Amino acid sequence: MIRFTRDQEAFRKTVARFVDAEVVPQADAIDEAAEFPRKLFERLGQLGYFGLRYPEAYGGSAADMVTYCLFAEELARGSLSLAAVAAMQSLMGTDFIFKFGSEDLRQRYLVPALRGELVATFALTEPNAGSDVANLTTRAERAGDRYVLRGTKTWVTNAPVADVLTVAAKTSAERGMKNIALFLVDRQTMRGVTLGKKIEKMAVRASETGEIVLEDVEVPAEHLLGGETGGVEKIGGILSEIRVMTSALSVGLARAAYQAALDYARQRVAFGKAIVEHQAITFKLADMLTSIHASLVLTYQAAAELDAGRTITREAAMAKLTASEMAVRVTDEAARIFASYGLAAEYPAQRYFRDARFLLPGGGTSEILRLIIGRDLDYDRGAVLG
Repeated sequence: MIRFTRDQEAFRKTVARFVDAEVVPQADAIDEAAEFPRKLFERLGQLGYFGLRYPEAYGGSAADMVTYCLFAEELARGSLSLAAVAAMQSLMGTDFIFKFGSEDLRQRYLVPALRGELVATFALTEPNAGSDVANLTTRAERAGDRYVLRGTKTWVTNAPVADVLTVAAKTSAERGMKNIALFLVDRQTMRGVTLGKKIEKMAVRASETGEIVLEDVEVPAEHLLGGETGGVEKIGGILSEIRVMTSALSVGLARAAYQAALDYARQRVAFGKAIVEHQAITFKLADMLTSIHASLVLTYQAAAELDAGRTITREAAMAKLTASEMAVRVTDEAARIFASYGLAAEYPAQRYFRDARFLLPGGGTSEILRLIIGRDLDYDRGAVLG
């Protein structure tokens, strides 16, 4: 059974009040504008939400993974676009700086990023290398006290507005994953970093996405994060957190879609009564509620396991697979309950339906996750029950 502490429940209610007061009223507008939500981004930094996972010494609050997931869930309930921006800033965009950067780099980049004064992102994917990390072509060649980076990254979250990027690059021409390293690139001070094609998306439209082109970018050696090898292991070190966090985003979005559908079903009258009283609609809502609850349990059980210091590669994959696929089904059913109005811009059902697609590739596609789960098919009742 999932039990939250008093502090965790109080925190969730605080985030929920913020979301209801400041995010929900703007969610449709920022989606329509399809622009980086600068004011809300800065507000999240002011409230300390970007620093949840980090020590107090850097402006964080040293919160556990369960608390972080509560934040992600509630924010996604209000706007998945804003939640996607926040996830990049508070996890992938800053994690490697904290873990592998020098104290100087932490003070120069991590601290202001947690305050929302710098936009941080992670650049891994390439036109021909997504899940196939071994096929990366971005190169980093040593030149005295610097590295010279060349290559193109795509599907970079916040690419048009990012101030600092953690870039994955190969330190030799040898194919494989051993020679991948991570570099901290300052877009403001390092020449040769340009914005390529901006990617227009149907989902999470306010989370701007695009290509980053690296043309002979000179990166000081001290900006190498953790050595010339081991980049894959460093990335793998936060994959379970990414997957569990994405599960929480999925639950939040699904909750929003379910509530919208329930409210509409209570108001819409057909054949003399509210459609929620028709068994066909009741069954839909019952299935939606049940699947949301099941994903919530999987998500927070996995988060608690992470807090206990356990390795949960399979369990994190299970949680993310279940929750992201659930969000797609629930948002689809919500749009069906709205019927024709599920296509109307005046209702949020169409935004939930579109945004759910974003959850499928992040942290690994459903197909990749099934491969991970398939490596260990033994049923462990103890692992299930805790």
